[in-house]
Amino acid sequence: MIEVVLLGSGNVATHLFKAFSAAEGIHVKQVYNHSKNSLAYFQNKTEITTQISELFEADIYLMALKDDVIPTVAAQLQDKQGLIVHTSGSVALEALNGCKRKGVLYPLQTFSKENEVIYSEIPFCLEANTPEDLQLLKSLAEMISGKAYEINSQQRRKLHLSAVFVCNFVNHLYAVGEQICQKSEIPFDILKPLIAETARKVQNASPAKVQTGPAIRNDQSTIKGHLELLESNENKKIYELLTSAIQTFHGKKL
Repeated sequence: MIEVVLLGSGNVATHLFKAFSAAEGIHVKQVYNHSKNSLAYFQNKTEITTQISELFEADIYLMALKDDVIPTVAAQLQDKQGLIVHTSGSVALEALNGCKRKGVLYPLQTFSKENEVIYSEIPFCLEANTPEDLQLLKSLAEMISGKAYEINSQQRRKLHLSAVFVCNFVNHLYAVGEQICQKSEIPFDILKPLIAETARKVQNASPAKVQTGPAIRNDQSTIKGHLELLESNENKKIYELLTSAIQTFHGKKL
């Protein structure tokens, strides 16, 4: 049985708690957050605390916290015998340098508290300062997912950067598309099969190979017409920037 103390109560912490609680061989002994109100979800499910000094002994102390507080909280865990771990995609392992045992367990997925995810499909990116602790993290990850990868800090930062492009930026473009539809009283649902097909195609082919649209065709009349339709100067800038980026990437720039 791997005993875990979970630090944090946000989206990532909540989903990891659900995944760990459902898994055989993992026991979440305690959840910490500095605000008691933020611990309401966990209150009747496990032990909770708002004090670092009250943390139980555990095999792993897992910090699912904002990036900028990870070093500060880790510094308060230096006397712990367990493995000190964070879940960030952009914070290096070295941020935990004061800890005797340190590691990273980065779940590469987008999390919202209200949306369930299939935990067995989540890739977990792992790093530790000893082979033994890397194996411990691998054992933990494999209890909830079949996808565990050894990824170092530099690779993880690049992976996180890639994730921002393919998830966060793309989702903003969905929001822009939805806004355009709403202003013209068009159901956004009409676009959802297109969104799904675009995502499906890249499962089996390079995104560069399946690019379509007026930019790669250099369809200037369509591009001009779209720019005239856009009311927001910000959205015009996005359209022009992405059109230029696609054409440059594919050697279509005139």
